[in-house]
Amino acid sequence: MKQFVCVCIVLIGIHSCTYGQKNLDPELQKISTALYYIDNLYVDSVSSSKLVEDAIVGVLAKLDPHSTYLSAEELKEADEPLQGNFDGIGVQFNMLTDTLYIVDVVSGGPSEKVGIRAGDRIIQVNDTLIAGVKMKTNDVMSRLRGPKGTTVNVKILRKNNPELLNFKIIRDKIPFHSLNAYYMLDAETGYIKLDRFAATSYDEFKTAVTQLQAQGMKNLIFDLQSNGGGYLEAGIMIANEFLKQNQLIVYTEGLHQRRKDDKARFNGTLSTGRIIILVDENTASASEIVSGAVQDWDRGVIVGRRTFGKGLVQRPVPLPDGSMIRLTTARYYTPTGRSIQKPYENGKLESYYKDIAVRFDRGEMLSADSIHLPDSLKYNTLVSHRTVYGGGGIMPDYFVPINTDTTGWYYLAAKTSLYREIYGNGTIYKYITKLIDDNRDNLKKQYPDYATLGKTFTVSDKIINELLELYKKDKAEELKEKSYQLTEEQQKDLPKAKPLIQFQVKGYLIRELLGENDYYHYLNDSDVYNDALPKAIEIINNPAEYDKLLENNEGSQG
Repeated sequence: MKQFVCVCIVLIGIHSCTYGQKNLDPELQKISTALYYIDNLYVDSVSSSKLVEDAIVGVLAKLDPHSTYLSAEELKEADEPLQGNFDGIGVQFNMLTDTLYIVDVVSGGPSEKVGIRAGDRIIQVNDTLIAGVKMKTNDVMSRLRGPKGTTVNVKILRKNNPELLNFKIIRDKIPFHSLNAYYMLDAETGYIKLDRFAATSYDEFKTAVTQLQAQGMKNLIFDLQSNGGGYLEAGIMIANEFLKQNQLIVYTEGLHQRRKDDKARFNGTLSTGRIIILVDENTASASEIVSGAVQDWDRGVIVGRRTFGKGLVQRPVPLPDGSMIRLTTARYYTPTGRSIQKPYENGKLESYYKDIAVRFDRGEMLSADSIHLPDSLKYNTLVSHRTVYGGGGIMPDYFVPINTDTTGWYYLAAKTSLYREIYGNGTIYKYITKLIDDNRDNLKKQYPDYATLGKTFTVSDKIINELLELYKKDKAEELKEKSYQLTEEQQKDLPKAKPLIQFQVKGYLIRELLGENDYYHYLNDSDVYNDALPKAIEIINNPAEYDKLLENNEGSQG
């Protein structure tokens, strides 16, 4: 029970800091006594540490949806994407047919320095064979990653090389980028997509803005769709870029935490020009802080669908064994005083996370008219005094429904089982990997940039047939049969699946050959993937419509 005693000491310390020195509460004595007797008198052996963890998890589950317990290992995994870097060899890879294929090599990273390149296959790490042994991806990663300065020896199979190549790699810090893409949509309008708010996000954002402004950017579409948040400080710094000095960005307040204001520290480089922020039902936390600040100051137009509604502040409480409690201590409020957090019932986490499905069922994803909020949740923006709403999440100024048209991406993907099967079992990616592996140099010469590849490359019927043959071969191996033929249902599905397969094949080719930035450029150009972007471009290029949305008291709907 030593771990539990340590946990109690931590809780007592927190309790004492808040209320002054007091004796241990009877409730905590009760828990401690119960666990003591279980540990010493129970009929079978039990894990004290497991009991303690289960007790902590159970208690936190009764509080709110975002107070959580993380073991030491879970904490490391959860923090890594937000820290902005990790120690490793600097490759992106995928596991296909029990083989590690290197998709990309980090520029300037340890692997590039020793001559490893995209298309190589890692067969062995130190003395461990990793190819053909069905090793889990996490196990492979644990062998490749390690402290900066340490050495890892790998054996690599390279196309047209009969023998394995030996490489000695010295691990180093590897950047973990949070910004997916940035490019110019037209002569004056830039586009930036941010995946999460990490430690490096502000620097990445500033770099993107600087480069786009050098290309003539005057207006910006900032894509926060499906951005689940991250570090508060990163959100505040990025929000600052849209505002003027001393304008309030967000404030936090809780029962035991006094109100704390975070204001713009300087005049932002984007405090002039037209701004549109794209949001959807998966936009949350720091993304909602940025969106709320921009909306409340009438600084830009919010386009899309109502955001998730995650507005609870978690304070990290480290425990002696390296684990941690993330305890909710306050709520986020936008500059007008709106609470970002949507309602929740204590201890009913399932219904909380099913809220998006409920929104869809009641028609909120298809029509803004299905959203009914009471007058008590009305607030006025700080410049134009427009009506905006609290009650959880950020309501857009211009609503864009999910595309459910029978020719649209979401409809076809949901209705086409053949596509889901081919995509889900990795056949498309496997095909593209082999295509690039066999023709990398020629493809790079033929398609040196997105403008060339996007306009001139066509996914032919020959490619579709080759991909289907690969799928049938893999399916036969999976079923342990000599051959496999498409079922009658799959044959009927083929005409609907074909455009989706073509779209995905070309997208993967662009991503693997040219990179993530051009991949998102391709997705956005498709007009079927990013529903909100076409309308955002229309609004930002029409000053009269843009200004009307910032003056119109009731907002608008697509």
